[in-house]
Amino acid sequence: MGEVIGLDHVQLAMPAGQEAVARSFYCGVLGLVEEAKPPQLAKRGGVWFRGGSLRLHLGIDPDFHPNKKAHPAFLVRGLSQLAARCVAAGFTPMTDEPLDGFDRAYVFDPFGNRLELLEPRDDDAHRQARAAKTVTDAS
Repeated sequence: MGEVIGLDHVQLAMPAGQEAVARSFYCGVLGLVEEAKPPQLAKRGGVWFRGGSLRLHLGIDPDFHPNKKAHPAFLVRGLSQLAARCVAAGFTPMTDEPLDGFDRAYVFDPFGNRLELLEPRDDDAHRQARAAKTVTDAS
């Protein structure tokens, strides 16, 4: 029987000819590393990045429209420092409803694609609050 076993990469669309802009944001601001595309795919344009277990592909869409709602959620370390880099580069992060176990923010890439930045909380106070909530929910 066949089954899905994981996620290889996420692909976002971008407009043609904007690879330098993508590199500036995804490498310069978010700290990802560019990954070489296979030669047969490089001729299509776009750019690939990686960071930790994340593999992100930006592909050219001739009829490009940014994703303002649908989005990937990137696990990060040092959310406040990453948010500060975004602000310094002109990409203001936005907060949203709290998500149990995470600090999070949203930012739009230079093309208008929405990205979620999630930093897992692993502190004692948060674990105790979750445990208390679990006990309260069970009663």
